[in-house]
Formats: sequence, structure tokens, C-alpha cells
Amino acid sequence: MIKSIELFCGRTIIMKNRRITETPEELRPYEKCLRSGAEYLSDPELLAVIIRTGTKESTAEELARQLLYRDGNSIGLNRLMRFSAEELMSFKGIGKVKALQLLCIGELCRRMSREKATASETFSSSFSAAQFYMQDLKGLSEEHVYIMLLDTKNGLIRSVPVSMGTVNCSAVSPREIFITALSMRAASFLLVHNHPSGDPEPSNEDISFSRLLSSLGRMMNIPMRDSIIIGDNRYISLLEKGLI
Repeated sequence: MIKSIELFCGRTIIMKNRRITETPEELRPYEKCLRSGAEYLSDPELLAVIIRTGTKESTAEELARQLLYRDGNSIGLNRLMRFSAEELMSFKGIGKVKALQLLCIGELCRRMSREKATASETFSSSFSAAQFYMQDLKGLSEEHVYIMLLDTKNGLIRSVPVSMGTVNCSAVSPREIFITALSMRAASFLLVHNHPSGDPEPSNEDISFSRLLSSLGRMMNIPMRDSIIIGDNRYISLLEKGLI
């Protein structure tokens, strides 16, 4: 049930609580989705359809807005889908089932993004590699480092996490990277990591470490094709910037 306030002849009238069924049908997320399609729903409306029910004080859509906005600031869908079950359950009206539903929706989105990237093209460009990792790495609070192992046609052999939670990329062991590349019979590889700040501008350590790996890769005949840094919906290729 929700409280409504109406203006009548210049006076503010506080009405009694009313149920969501009293909301005009054209404003209800379910009916709007059926009538016009999911692409016409706002972010809160889409979330409302997923979480289905609200609380005694809030409708499902109002609860969705509480999830997406804190103190008037937008959290954003990507950050919301990175919340843990405990963080989601801290919102009134989100129990274990709703929290798990939201976690699974986020994971499905990330898997769909990876599947599309893998099926649609080889990884001969920095853009295609960055898109493959973007959904997984943007918005993380810690630095994660991956190597993308490629075959002779730049097809993906495997994406391997080599470090998580490091202060910077230079803490990664080159030895472990090449042991993994050799064991997977990779023809080449890319180094990919995120910047938790959201700014993908490379640090001096990023540049030095990438140059080291590039040099070692040439010596071992397993060239490093690029070093890519993922930020907030953007990336930087050290190869394209002429840094390696």
C-alpha cells in the first residue's frame, strides 16, 4: 500500500493508503511491459517486475527506486548487480529470495555478454577483448588481473585469472603467466586488468610491467598482443597508445 497526496482546489489532501491495484493500469510495470515491451520500461520498472512485491510501505517500483538511488544519487544497475547478498538484504523488503534473484540476473547478464563476444568474433582487436571483460571488471572494488590466451587464429582458448585484490598489476608474477600460457599451448595472449577507481589511465607500474611481459613474450615466442586496462565503461589499450 502507498500513501498518495492530491491537490484539490489549492488544498493538499492526504488520502488513506491505497493499494498498487488502485494505480492506473497504464502505470503498472507488468501491464506496461505486456503492452509496449520490456525495452520501454525504465530501470526501476524493470527491477519492479523482477522483485515482484514490495512492502506495506512501498510498492515494488518504489522499492526498486530505493535500490537504485541513495540520498538522491544514482547507484546504477552495474554497481547494484555487484552487491553481495548481504548488501542487498540490508534494504527493507529484500529478503534472501529477492537477493538471490538479483544476483542471478547480474550473473546471467555477464555470461550473455561473454557468450556474445566469444561467438561473434575473434579477439584480433583491443576493442573486442575489452568488451569481453567490461561487464565483469568495471565497478569492482579490487584490482583483478586476467590473461586472455589465444590460438593461432586469435580465437579464445581460455580466460585465466592470475591475480585478484592486488594493489597494482606489477605484483603479478610473470613466471606464472608464462607457465599457464605454455601449459595451454597458447600462440599469444593479452593482459587485462581493471582500475577500481574507474579511471583506466595507466600508471608507471602498469607501463613497466606490460613492457616486461611484452619483451619476455617475444623471447619465448608467445607474444603479448596488448595490455588493456578496464575502467568505468571505458578502456585504454597500451598498444594503441604506443606504450608497448
